[in-house]
Amino acid sequence: MKKGLVLTFIIILAVNVFTPSLVNSQEEKTQDCSSLITSPFIPNGQPLRAFLTGDEVAEFHTTFLNGSMYRLAACSGRNEPIIFSVYDTNRNLLFSNDEHNKTNTWDFKITGSVECIIEAKLDTKQATSGMALMYIGFKSMQEN
Repeated sequence: MKKGLVLTFIIILAVNVFTPSLVNSQEEKTQDCSSLITSPFIPNGQPLRAFLTGDEVAEFHTTFLNGSMYRLAACSGRNEPIIFSVYDTNRNLLFSNDEHNKTNTWDFKITGSVECIIEAKLDTKQATSGMALMYIGFKSMQEN
């Protein structure tokens, strides 16, 4: 009985000691990714996140509005490149960073509002699992 109580206490202590550091490291990585959204862009404050393994692909849906300029930023928890593609709802490819040396940002203007599908995946040559993070920043075209 005494050994079980001591073991339980050690497990609870270990969880309390190590869990905050894991949470903080995830928050720091989110902040690192949001730092890719620099002035004059404003981050929308809602990171798109997915934990991926192997060839899994995360799919995010968003609407880009008429009259705005956007920056799409991607990063991973361990600084591996994230491969992302943007499609319209008919699955027409609008952009893929795989065709642009796996750049982690893309700036683009929108004329006419459009619903889009953003797909993100890991570069399996460099990582077999990890967190994919994406941020969207915007600025009004009227400010130019």
